[in-house]
Amino acid sequence: MKRSVVLLALLATGCATARPAPAPQSPTPARANGAAPTPGTPPATMTAGMPGGGTGGGATAGEPNPKPYAQVITAKAVTRSGLFKTHRVGSKLFFEIPRQEQSKDMLLVTRIAKTTQGVGYGGEEVDDRVVRWDRQGDRILLRGINYNLVAADTLPIAQAVANANYYPVIAAFNVEAYAPDSAAVIDVTRLYTTNIPEFGLGSLAVANRQRIGQFDASRAFIERVAAFPDNVEVQATHTYSPPPPPPPTSVGPATFFMGGGSTASFLMHYSMVRLPERPMMPRLYDSRVGYFTTSKLDFGTAEHRVARRRFINRWRLEPKDPQAIARGELTEPVQPIVYYVDAATPRWLVPFVKRGIEAWQPAFEAAGFRHAIVAREAPADSADWSPEDARHSVVRWYPSTTENAYGPSIVDPRTGEILDADIGMFHNIMNLQRAWYFTQVAPLDPRAQKLPMPDSLMGKLVEYVVAHEVGHTLGFPHNMKSSSTYEPDSVRSVSFLRRMGHTPSIMDYSRFNYVAQPEDNVPPELLIPGVGPYDVYATMWGYRPIPGATTPEAEKPVLNQWARMQDTAAYLRFMTSNALGADPGELTEAVGDADAVKSTTLGVRNIRRVLQLLEPATAREGEDYTDLAELFGRTVDQWTREMGHVAAVVGGAETRELRVGQPGERVVPIAPARQRQAVQFLNREAFRTPEYFLDPGILRKIEVEGAIDRVGRAQASVLGSLLNNARLARMIEFEALAARPAAVYPLGDMLADVRRGVWSEVYGGAPRVDAFRRRLQRVYLEEMGRKINPPPAPPVPAGVPAELAQFFVPRSVADARPLLRGELMELDTALRQAVARTSDRTTRLHLLDARAQIDRILNPER
Repeated sequence: MKRSVVLLALLATGCATARPAPAPQSPTPARANGAAPTPGTPPATMTAGMPGGGTGGGATAGEPNPKPYAQVITAKAVTRSGLFKTHRVGSKLFFEIPRQEQSKDMLLVTRIAKTTQGVGYGGEEVDDRVVRWDRQGDRILLRGINYNLVAADTLPIAQAVANANYYPVIAAFNVEAYAPDSAAVIDVTRLYTTNIPEFGLGSLAVANRQRIGQFDASRAFIERVAAFPDNVEVQATHTYSPPPPPPPTSVGPATFFMGGGSTASFLMHYSMVRLPERPMMPRLYDSRVGYFTTSKLDFGTAEHRVARRRFINRWRLEPKDPQAIARGELTEPVQPIVYYVDAATPRWLVPFVKRGIEAWQPAFEAAGFRHAIVAREAPADSADWSPEDARHSVVRWYPSTTENAYGPSIVDPRTGEILDADIGMFHNIMNLQRAWYFTQVAPLDPRAQKLPMPDSLMGKLVEYVVAHEVGHTLGFPHNMKSSSTYEPDSVRSVSFLRRMGHTPSIMDYSRFNYVAQPEDNVPPELLIPGVGPYDVYATMWGYRPIPGATTPEAEKPVLNQWARMQDTAAYLRFMTSNALGADPGELTEAVGDADAVKSTTLGVRNIRRVLQLLEPATAREGEDYTDLAELFGRTVDQWTREMGHVAAVVGGAETRELRVGQPGERVVPIAPARQRQAVQFLNREAFRTPEYFLDPGILRKIEVEGAIDRVGRAQASVLGSLLNNARLARMIEFEALAARPAAVYPLGDMLADVRRGVWSEVYGGAPRVDAFRRRLQRVYLEEMGRKINPPPAPPVPAGVPAELAQFFVPRSVADARPLLRGELMELDTALRQAVARTSDRTTRLHLLDARAQIDRILNPER
């Protein structure tokens, strides 16, 4: 998925929220537009693949007719020298491409420098791809290059690979003139001012069909050109006319026009950078250590199949003193990793952003490098320095209400070398951090007990987010397993926290230490995650040079030895591939989840304390109750998340990524006693009404009504998680594979335990069911009804690969259906008996209605 699509739906796919960030992508291959042209003939005109169509700019009409150099590059030309010369002659732009730069791989990065409000943000990346300028007679072809399919040139199959990987022509240019050194001069104006898909808004426009219409070439023009020794930078304005309004929609007597957009202009920035002449030696991926990867299909191995070769994505760090690494000493790198702080960053936050960047320096010391990562402020007075320049990695600040941040990177597809990384910080990330910190640890930090929080605290929260996003741009994906390798008692110990932190990895979604209690006297600075032991280990594993190894294969014995450090240090472990959500230790937003029941018990104690702090924290003379309403809702959300951690224990498995020769099992179902304990906890803490959320002092300040629905939605979320189809299917399979019955928690037992918890009133005495429990019980019946009589499965979205289709189709619960029906029959009997015992009219009618609903579920044909 390209980042432009992600950036327009950050609430669903962002990084700093509870949802995973998008993985940084390798440069994508250029897209072919129809059949490749026959060599020696000019390619056909390309049509834009954008909403609204538009004239393509990829073809040159007429036969080449080179003119004398001075007739093309006149005295009026404004010339810049660099990777190749650029000439601006009036409104035209010429590239003068010398022979030595022809047929060289170059990275083309497209970004938005400025945008119309509502369509992305200035600084966001649209696309990155590898291109090459090839000469063909008196024409220059711009081709898209990819490295997805490979085979050694000496092998016969290399010809077949080449035949299946004919590089598409993005654009063709007649040579207008030749320079005295035979460099080809071409007019590239239309490359930047017409609607060539590879140079346009691409998927960003597709995602904004209602906002972006037809490309208007009459309002497209080149703004700025700069040339440097290794790159050329071009900026151009692109304008799109508004799309036509859709047909009117009639509603009653009135007619409404729905949707529609307006004119949108973008200042597009194009970086064309020469790829390294000497490719970095790649490092082979090992699933036991978390890295983003660059992969290729290798048809030239001795295996009797196509081999998938995966390299980790990492920056090129070369030691100034290679012998220092061998001696176990530190050395500075030849070229450090440099991140610039966007000049648009609020000034008071700049020191915190810089500290978030350089928080990774100790991790690189474990890899043998001193000062390997450096923070600098963006130059304020340089006309040639641009944050969109692909040579510069920048922590960007976006004026957005989105509560998010993200950290993508761009890599050399040949080796996985990270070449550029721009981190996006959305201004409202501070609101999300404020809410999380308050709802999780306000009872532990007096600074958080009155809003607004002090800048010194908010700065530290931003620093944490920056360090997390920098981790992504160093090559690290999320590691949700980390927090589950610590016991709850450990993360309450000040000495342990000083040594280890409350999670081994800042790449986990283990926000703030809600397990710690006030009596633990944990210093506030230890409540926030930092670069942890796993992060140091993973940096060492991926970045430390291995003396004497000159090929990726030669590094494997040492890398395997380092990976085996996980055998005795569980906190160094990474998530398990293909765990498919079965491991409760790989959940997000958890702390101390080695024992989710204990951690959530402690977390709920803090939630109850938070509720007592809400009013005094948010009360400001003359202000409304917006903060009180927001933080109250977020506190309920925190409760729901923590209850979900307990639900995940049921039908779960402890998993570990292993290789042949390592001790232990890769998958071990969780002990039945722990699963039963989890259901008992949920019946007691989640399905009984949490009356601490029903404080009239708060509710009557924020709403006329809504308490029943709020609590009901939270309970429904927990119940839905507990009864989700994947969990039911796992429990059936675990029981089928069990060597003895006592080794599992049978699905039938779990369903019966939940039924008795949700409907506890009907199993004794004269039942009286209040409104909150009635809401939960209706949700229970609706959930059971959807499983016994499931709706038709939605179609798999177009374009989803076959191997991913299973994730878009609900898991079948056909084998669980008899048990589910049996539960409803058991419940119906209990309801019938309870109706006779109750003297409360509302309860009796509720129970009768429940029986009628059960009948409709069990007998839908009636």
